[in-house]
Amino acid sequence: MGVDALLAERSRAPEEINARAQAVGLLLDAGVPFVVGGAYAYATYTGIYRDTKDLDLFPRKRDAGRALEVLELDGWRTERTDEVWLYKAFKGEYFVDFIFSSGNGVAVVDDPWFEYAKTATVFGHRCLVAPAEEMIWSKAFVNERERYDGADVNHLLLKAGRQMDWERLMWRFDRYWEVLFSHLMMFRYAYPFERDVVPDWVMAELLSRTLDTVREGNWEEPICRGNLVSRVNYHVDISHWGFRDGRLWDENERKYGGERGARPELEDTAGSSR
Repeated sequence: MGVDALLAERSRAPEEINARAQAVGLLLDAGVPFVVGGAYAYATYTGIYRDTKDLDLFPRKRDAGRALEVLELDGWRTERTDEVWLYKAFKGEYFVDFIFSSGNGVAVVDDPWFEYAKTATVFGHRCLVAPAEEMIWSKAFVNERERYDGADVNHLLLKAGRQMDWERLMWRFDRYWEVLFSHLMMFRYAYPFERDVVPDWVMAELLSRTLDTVREGNWEEPICRGNLVSRVNYHVDISHWGFRDGRLWDENERKYGGERGARPELEDTAGSSR
């Protein structure tokens, strides 16, 4: 990891880099909409480069199947790995991930991913790159023992935070505002000289909500929402300690319009300035 762009490819065989470039070119030629994410998008915003085992492309789910079909015609092996968030395509040992949501089903790839995308050159092709706000929205929920994306969130805030649409970011997190707040507090800890990257009104709003929860007290039912940020680390809580499955609860709340934890009034403010 470093600021040398060659770090993104130095440990990869030329055939692997060519396979990634080929996939991007085929999809662009076929008119399949996607934005580039993962390490390549991260480097676009932060200037930090690192080796990556794959190429992450973010299509809407309705376009992900078509992406597989395009690569199948070129001899790629494909799989629909998880209908919640992930398809894959393989060219021998090399592969591309098609990610259409976060693993918990919350950060779904939708029109704003494309509307607010940045344009950059990736493998010699002009591509749309995922917006920093949506990258933070997706990465904020990755809190596994073997992978924690908090440092990525911090670096995106540091390098792109002053240009970000904070109204849209707040709208994105909506009922998950505590997840955003936790990352912003870690950012303030990591970069005390850069606290003003986060607008004062954002911190004031989130602190106000936190005080509201203090006054509210405990919820009536024991629910563990930890499995929205980690697939495995809260298994014991739900399987053995009597906590209700927070991910299933959340899916039901979203499906049927439950408002607990949400701030629906923010939905009208997306994309506006404060």
